[in-house]
Amino acid sequence: MTGRAAVFIDNGYLSKVSPEGTKIDFEKFSDEACEGRERLRTYFYDCMPYQSDPPTEEERRRYAQYCKFRDIMEGLPRFQMRFGRLQKGIGETFEQKRVDILLAVDLVKLSWTGQIRYATVVTGDSDFVPAVDAAKDAGVIVTLYYSKKAAHNELLSAVDERREMDEEFFERIQRD
Repeated sequence: MTGRAAVFIDNGYLSKVSPEGTKIDFEKFSDEACEGRERLRTYFYDCMPYQSDPPTEEERRRYAQYCKFRDIMEGLPRFQMRFGRLQKGIGETFEQKRVDILLAVDLVKLSWTGQIRYATVVTGDSDFVPAVDAAKDAGVIVTLYYSKKAAHNELLSAVDERREMDEEFFERIQRD
């Protein structure tokens, strides 16, 4: 089990598949995902909450709350936040922009520069298949943490190893 590992968390995906009310201890999550290997870093991909111009009181409150979360995450050892942006859609819908490409670029870059031998990816989107293939071509073992609720078969087939994030998993990584 020699060689460094990195964990790549798509928080949009993780938020969607986590049981409601789950408070995740991201250090526990990262330690479990690395399976005893040295962790280079955990990369956490997300978007700051949307704010209109001018922002509503609710948007200000949500933004301030997220800033506190961001500050805690950035204070964790070997954690790196990466931010895309939210684009307002029709009605009350929002779409993340740049998050997927940020994750893909980091995965490929760290793989091909030899900084990691193991990568854990937390997502369910088949858009990551080319990045997974590129990492594997560099000799990196890629493990997918996924939920049966939302994981594309093509991505499940592309990775080397799979770990289902079931109810028991979420219980193990909850904050105390």
